[in-house]
Amino acid sequence: MNNLLAAAECHEKCGCGRAGTLGTAFDKLLKVYPDPSGLTIEWSYNKKSEFLRLTHIHMFLKKTKLLLFNATFCSVLANPVFSQSPQQPVHIEVNLSAVKAPMKPIWAFFGYDEPNYTYMKDGKKLLTEISQLSKVPVYVRVHSLLVTGDGDAALKWGSTNAYTEDAQRKPVYDWTIVDKIFDTFIERGMKPIAQIGFMPQALSSQPEPYRHHWKPGDNYNDIYLGWAYPPKDYEKWAELVYQWVKHSVAKYGQKEVESWYWELWNEPNIGYWKGTTEEYIKMYDYSADAVKRALPTAKMGGPEVTGPSWDKSAIFMKTFLDHVTKGKNYVTGKTGSPIDFITYHAKGAPKIVDGHVQMNMGTQLRDLDKGFEIVASYPTLKKLPIIIGESDPEGCAACSEDVSPQNAYRNGTMYSSYTAASFARKYELAEARGVNLTGAVSWSFEFEDQAWFRGFRDLATNGVDKPVLNVFRMFGMMEGNRVEVKQDLAYDFKKVRDESVRGAADINGLASKSTASAGVMVWNYHDDNVPSPDAAVVVVVKGLPAQKVMLYHYRIDKENSNAYEAWKSMGSPKQPTSEQIRLLEKAGQLALLTSPEWINPKNGVATIEMQLPRQGVSLLHFKW
Repeated sequence: MNNLLAAAECHEKCGCGRAGTLGTAFDKLLKVYPDPSGLTIEWSYNKKSEFLRLTHIHMFLKKTKLLLFNATFCSVLANPVFSQSPQQPVHIEVNLSAVKAPMKPIWAFFGYDEPNYTYMKDGKKLLTEISQLSKVPVYVRVHSLLVTGDGDAALKWGSTNAYTEDAQRKPVYDWTIVDKIFDTFIERGMKPIAQIGFMPQALSSQPEPYRHHWKPGDNYNDIYLGWAYPPKDYEKWAELVYQWVKHSVAKYGQKEVESWYWELWNEPNIGYWKGTTEEYIKMYDYSADAVKRALPTAKMGGPEVTGPSWDKSAIFMKTFLDHVTKGKNYVTGKTGSPIDFITYHAKGAPKIVDGHVQMNMGTQLRDLDKGFEIVASYPTLKKLPIIIGESDPEGCAACSEDVSPQNAYRNGTMYSSYTAASFARKYELAEARGVNLTGAVSWSFEFEDQAWFRGFRDLATNGVDKPVLNVFRMFGMMEGNRVEVKQDLAYDFKKVRDESVRGAADINGLASKSTASAGVMVWNYHDDNVPSPDAAVVVVVKGLPAQKVMLYHYRIDKENSNAYEAWKSMGSPKQPTSEQIRLLEKAGQLALLTSPEWINPKNGVATIEMQLPRQGVSLLHFKW
């Protein structure tokens, strides 16, 4: 026992091995002792010194086994196999002079199920932060804007009581809560994607039961109640839509409302819509006609189906697009229906494999690509804006990690690196199909009055930002034109779409250039959330001005821009103190890896070397 501790102590003090060496030694020992009964090993890892510390060993082994174990351990430490050869660096070459397309802010779109969170304490705080990370207006999409109820917030529920009827069954409109939601957006320079839905109880063709009380772990289908049914009176429904748009123009002004997007419903090809495909199309015609009567220049779109790589979703989407291009309009009797933009969803599919989370980015990218392919097949629609109404690693934001362990990626850096890598491929997929991708909604916000870091798909927990929000802060500094990142690396967008990231790590970049700045985002992503050595990365940036340039290097990893790791280092307090909350809020902000520095590009070329941890993201921001 003493010999073993002495060997470990000597190993640490002499500095003869970097992170992983001691662990590899024990891997070898386990081959000697495949079933080391009674052997308990606890480790701690000092990231600053990059050494492993053996903190506790408790063995119930016979003396002879102990002696053999000591001898084997010392032999393993001395074995030169653990002095591994340096990892070959990954070279990423950026050409700022090779413009690909405008760097459209497709990331500046967010959404969530619970509209009443909008004006609550943490909701308002997060919306302020989101609005401040972007130079352009951020669009926000929420559900349940026409649902009947008292405005109480709950998981996967919201209500506004916008429409009721009096004793004579005459409509009563009350925009108080809807206005409160939209006011919160407008005050921050944000804009709504005004989702027309869901069905008010007084209009529902099956009004009871209406309200659900879903919680994580319950059957998801329990939520689809009276609010999901078609209207019993399409004329009254159309008048409701007309009055809402007219009210919005009167309150916010025509110019403001012209900048919004109006859409009908959510995922009508599954339980969110209890009618038929044809009934949805009929309701779309009534809704679009009402929107255009109230404001002819308003933007109207749909159908917000689930991922179209599923054949049933693709059939629904094509049926809808066939109707709006050549079908008979239910209201006017003419051919076609108004459509100004097209929407659908794209989701990944994480699962637990060998005790760890394994993501599936390929599933999400195939959803995206199939939708692009469908839109591109309609000549009159191909250039319309496309908004991916929900674009996420999986499908249930309110399904917390404690009951859905496959969602354990959400608190840490796996979510942030996935976001960086996937958004870059969204640009490339759209470009390859020749379609007009305008936005991709991250269906993630915050959940009020929940346990700290419970593992919802959110951007912040109890007012403290998660690492993923810092990727969007990085995106907010990337403007101008998207420029060339040489694609001779382990993955391009086609390979990620077809295979996901299961072999080598996806170490790649996205770059932009504007008049006086450039940004290079670099990530080290893998679908499997398992420990791995840092990657040596060399970034060569060509096309910089022939003058001094200020370089800012921002980083998201376990030590930087990461409130989750800070919270764990505090002992994962269930009720953090006010001082701990202050420290967590600070840790949740985007952090510089090093101090800003002036550099002198040689012939317009700068070379930056870095060690990038697995699931880490860096932003190299150049200003001149």
